[in-house]
Amino acid sequence: MRILVINPGSSSTKVAIFEHKDKVAQENLNHPAEELEKYESLMDQRELRERAISDFLAKNGLSVDQLDAIAARGGILPPLESGTYLANQEMEDFLLHHAKVQHASNLAAVIGLEMARKAKKEIPVYVTDPVSVDEMVDVARISGIKDLERKCLSHISNMRVVGIKVAEEELKRPFHETNMVIAHLGGGISVAPFEKGRMFDVNNANDEGPFSVERTGELPVGDVVKTAYSGNYTKDQLKKTFVGKGGLVAYLGTNDLREAFKMAQEDPKALEVIEAMAYQIAQEIGAMCAALKGKVDCIVITGGMSHSVDFVNMIRGYVDRFAKVFTVPGEMEMEAMAYGALRVMTGQEKARTWTFKA
Repeated sequence: MRILVINPGSSSTKVAIFEHKDKVAQENLNHPAEELEKYESLMDQRELRERAISDFLAKNGLSVDQLDAIAARGGILPPLESGTYLANQEMEDFLLHHAKVQHASNLAAVIGLEMARKAKKEIPVYVTDPVSVDEMVDVARISGIKDLERKCLSHISNMRVVGIKVAEEELKRPFHETNMVIAHLGGGISVAPFEKGRMFDVNNANDEGPFSVERTGELPVGDVVKTAYSGNYTKDQLKKTFVGKGGLVAYLGTNDLREAFKMAQEDPKALEVIEAMAYQIAQEIGAMCAALKGKVDCIVITGGMSHSVDFVNMIRGYVDRFAKVFTVPGEMEMEAMAYGALRVMTGQEKARTWTFKA
């Protein structure tokens, strides 16, 4: 099974070739700013990016006809259930003409479908666990203010593939037969309970939960109101303070946990800030264990910050009595897309059909 993975970013397109579960090639295709500026809209860039992807295939001795499937990053689709979806013309039309947010991820399925149409054989295009996955239960949406609803935004792609990996390799059970809490620790932090494979709650990494290396997480509401009306910030400045200039950046001037630990060797205050972040993450994990009513098979810590053994151990010290803790450092976003397609191709899962419901 040979799968091409397409993952567009704002100024580059990450691509990879998988043969079954083995990643045999990967490259980050950079698109010069002067080239991108020639296009009026994001979607106009698709021909440029498609050519770059075709050149990547050729460099690896392949053409689109030698692929068995294309796995595309999920775009900003309306809320949907987790799983792998067969990209179709309806999804393409939505991403091209109706998506409410213009985001580079919207290009992935569109480019994949255009490439597949040029092949001499039928090549399916799959989308697995886009960012818009929403399986929150109704009670989790209630915020405390009638006009404000809690939103389901998370690092679902990496969290779910890591959960599947731990379930199969460590617990020796299918993911959909397990209960676990998964914490993704990156620029933003997502902590979610997965009950029988379903993510039924999660903190919105932009404005809820623990502070991260550059985000504030939850804040005292009264003081936020005072700050907002202090006259010291514009709306955009305040939003940037919450997402981008919060967390470690606000206290230590860095968004690099490794650098923060170096500072902590000489500055006790730096260590205290790191410990506070671990403390808040542990609190969120504990809350999600409660959401599972204590029926937790394991806790999984993943994302870039989980490369730090010292930091993971800080968190582990609070939560290892709740359940066994596993660590899967870094992110597996490319694997998430490839493995999602592979599960459908090998009959482990059935592809979902996407239909737009206005």
